[in-house]
Amino acid sequence: MTRFFGTDGVRGIANQELTCEMAYVLGRAAVELLGGRLVIGRDTRRSGPMLEAALIAGITSAGGDALLAGIIPTPAVALLTRELNASGGVVISASHNPPEYNGIKFFNAEGFKLTREQEDAFEEQLQRLSRPSLSQPCPSVPTPAPSPNPIGAAVGTVIPLEDASERYVAHAVEVVHGQGFDLAGLHIAVDCGHGASFATTPEALRRLGATVTAINTDFDGNNINVGCGSTHLEQLKALVAETGADLGIAHDGDADRVLALDEAGNELDGDFIEAICALDLKEQGRLARNTVVTTVMCNLGFTRAMRQQGIEVIQTAVGDSNVLAAMREGGYVIGGEQSGHMIFLEHNSTGDGLVTALQLLVALRRAAVPLSSLAQVMTRYPQVLINVKVSDQAGFAGSKAIAQAVREAEGRLGEQGRVLLRPSGTEPLIRVMIEATEEHVAQGEAEHLASVVAQELG
Repeated sequence: MTRFFGTDGVRGIANQELTCEMAYVLGRAAVELLGGRLVIGRDTRRSGPMLEAALIAGITSAGGDALLAGIIPTPAVALLTRELNASGGVVISASHNPPEYNGIKFFNAEGFKLTREQEDAFEEQLQRLSRPSLSQPCPSVPTPAPSPNPIGAAVGTVIPLEDASERYVAHAVEVVHGQGFDLAGLHIAVDCGHGASFATTPEALRRLGATVTAINTDFDGNNINVGCGSTHLEQLKALVAETGADLGIAHDGDADRVLALDEAGNELDGDFIEAICALDLKEQGRLARNTVVTTVMCNLGFTRAMRQQGIEVIQTAVGDSNVLAAMREGGYVIGGEQSGHMIFLEHNSTGDGLVTALQLLVALRRAAVPLSSLAQVMTRYPQVLINVKVSDQAGFAGSKAIAQAVREAEGRLGEQGRVLLRPSGTEPLIRVMIEATEEHVAQGEAEHLASVVAQELG
């Protein structure tokens, strides 16, 4: 049986792999599995309204109500789901992926992403409510559910949420004010990536007193993440240099991630941001059990820096759902990924790019030093990541040639480096990551392994 849920909901090329039929079926399944009052948000992709319409049709035809938040960051949907006592939340977004992709991901009533068990229940519903193939064009008609469709007053309805963005911005502002700070006197450069943060992040920063220079706040549906945002920092680096900003921040398309630049344009990825914020929390006596959660993709410099500060590090498999599960199980308050996907459980139930940026800014305010000084908390070890596009991702686990190449690379690196290969959960890629004490060594090993992967699976 085909599995449709990946590491973060259902995702694929819109109208080809992720079809209107699938969105309709997911809407019906959401009503049965989560309940009949669902918040819906989306990013700026051209396919968003199309999939939203199909999703709404599924929800309302099953008797559920669709609360439309419009274009809004993913973490805002999690927040609204809790604040409005909704039974669940739905986000139409492919996050950092190219514009032709889209995705559908869910939150439960508490604003948490679905567990594997809940996803399995959705998988069963997809099989029951749909035709055998969910990759048919939009005109395909799904098989009706066994139960009778609601009629008359029992049919669901659509409720626009006029204050959705305002609720989210107000919450973000309170994160800073609640800690006794504002951002007056700071000049912040922002790259919204033509995505869902186009209004919320600049507004929150300005409301806190910062001077904001924002770029890529417009969108046409086809430019989200293209040469900009957290996956392409060149424009932001130029902006920081041109404006003399104190720092820069960049979001991905749905703004559940953020990366930063210091005043000199040096990049601070999620490892740096987590290290700075974790140390700030520890100094305030608010770092639960003196522990942070990260993934196996974190830089060796991060784990060494944390341990030098007396902070324990828990590493999980890649994926924010794995980070969140470890945080909830252990009662930890901060967890994240090198990609800039950070979770601060005191402030939101999922990765939140704006809240993360604000926590970094609070740490900056409290320390009263330039961001480059805070970044000295850790030293980044040379790390090279190569994404290899493949046609046979499923063959990765059984490839003897790849396994042999990995063993040989590990033998050459010894204790002076690290090798990590993993399939992407959202794209047909194998991610090849090498860490070493010297950049040229990491680059050479990564390129060699990438060539082996391409030859075996391309």
